[in-house]
Amino acid sequence: MRNEVLAATTNGRFDVIVIGGGASGLGVALDAVSRGYSTLLLEQADFGSGTSSRSTKLVHGGVRYLQQGNISLVREALHERGLLYQNAPHLVTNLAFVVPRYKWWEGPFYGIGLKLYDLLAGKLNLAKSRSLNVDETLAAIPNLESDGLDGGTEYHDGQFDDARMCTTLVRTARDLGAVMVNRAAVIGLEHDEDGHVCGVRFKDGELGNEHMAHAKVVVNATGVFANSVRRMDDAQAESVVAPSRGVHLVLDQSFLAGDTAIMVPHTDDGRVLFVIPWHERCLVGTTDALAPEPIMEPRAMDDEVEFILRNAARYLDRDPTRDDILCVFAGLRPLVRHEGQATKKISREHEVLVSQHGLVSIIGGKWTTYRKMADDVMDHAIDVGGLDRGACVTESLRLRGWLDREDDAMPDQNWLRVYGADCSEVMAVCDEVDRGHELLHERLPYLRGAVVHAARHEQALRVEDVLSRRTRALLLDARAAGECARDVAELLAGELGRDADWIAKETAAFEELAQGYRVADSSRGSGLSH
Repeated sequence: MRNEVLAATTNGRFDVIVIGGGASGLGVALDAVSRGYSTLLLEQADFGSGTSSRSTKLVHGGVRYLQQGNISLVREALHERGLLYQNAPHLVTNLAFVVPRYKWWEGPFYGIGLKLYDLLAGKLNLAKSRSLNVDETLAAIPNLESDGLDGGTEYHDGQFDDARMCTTLVRTARDLGAVMVNRAAVIGLEHDEDGHVCGVRFKDGELGNEHMAHAKVVVNATGVFANSVRRMDDAQAESVVAPSRGVHLVLDQSFLAGDTAIMVPHTDDGRVLFVIPWHERCLVGTTDALAPEPIMEPRAMDDEVEFILRNAARYLDRDPTRDDILCVFAGLRPLVRHEGQATKKISREHEVLVSQHGLVSIIGGKWTTYRKMADDVMDHAIDVGGLDRGACVTESLRLRGWLDREDDAMPDQNWLRVYGADCSEVMAVCDEVDRGHELLHERLPYLRGAVVHAARHEQALRVEDVLSRRTRALLLDARAAGECARDVAELLAGELGRDADWIAKETAAFEELAQGYRVADSSRGSGLSH
């Protein structure tokens, strides 16, 4: 498959080239190709390997933005949440949240705010919020700290699997004719005789060959790396991205009995903290700290881990410890920040910037609004590239794997549900693979055949691609993921035609990567910072 994909890019001419394969870039590529434009997307690592696979796994309006009075952002995000719920039912589910109250006056305070949340969602609201008494609150969250509990307020938001959403967007765009290439780092921009950006030079991360592709318009959707691409166009370009690190912990699901999440309204630093059921685990996060520079593998600081543990313990009847952490992961948010701007003024919203040479850059934003961000980008890109103005169709575009929620074919298992209608394709590959229906690891839900499916149908090229993003093994149990790395490498080698040396290198590389997601190992010097 990869040779065919690269052949389609060689000296190719496209209407639109998108640099970056995270939420923003994938959204732009899908928007562009669905309007009828020939489209190429290039990702330096793997699809979603940066920020877009390290989120809090929520499709939400943003309760904290409501607290800040940013009504327009909340309204937009709630509208987009509703569209995603309709267009990707296999990936986006309705999740109930409870805001526990330990003071009587918190009831009307949160109740009124969340009724406004319902109102802003309009016809696309998932379910109405309501007040709960003590018994109802504990019935929803049996593991909640009951000492001093006065009740709670329940509201609803969306939940999803971010990395699987990336894979779904890749396949949806490919189905419509887009050329989607991972492990292809852009190393330079091409300019025509008038100085207009007209193409890119990129390097194949597998073979090391350099290629060139041309387009009427080039879009920079590289998230926290946007500054470096802007400086390929203009060495003096303003720094417009300030990376902010968010950390999450993954615990055993026993820490959160039931299928209801907790929203903690006040932490030590005034942020909102979420305790969420996800893939038969308990996900807790997040933090917010400015990061010194954009890097592919950000690491949690030791004090960030302790912060999450300390605040979670206030609301859980069983206090989690470092020994209970199955995985710790960190992501960098690409916040919009212009030079001279104070930290507190940094925006969570997105901006589209067009350079004097016609490079279109998308900065900031959040997963929930990825579709609207792409629509805004294409409004600018069409003008820059002189393209015929095709209509945006993504509001009602069903993503690959779409299945009605009530369809009997919708899988019950969380790991398989994310494939939607493609679950039969996964099972067919498992049928072909030796021991394909056996578990990769006893502590993980994934079948061995899913590894081959990832390589055959989802452009997985490395062990990391499979264990971190095509499956979520690394996040569900970092130690277990490391223990099955060699098995995955051998399965990939058979499918991709790799040798024993490749298997050894890939196994070692993933085991080293996985150490950075283990608190116990990391605290001894191989991962967490002190």
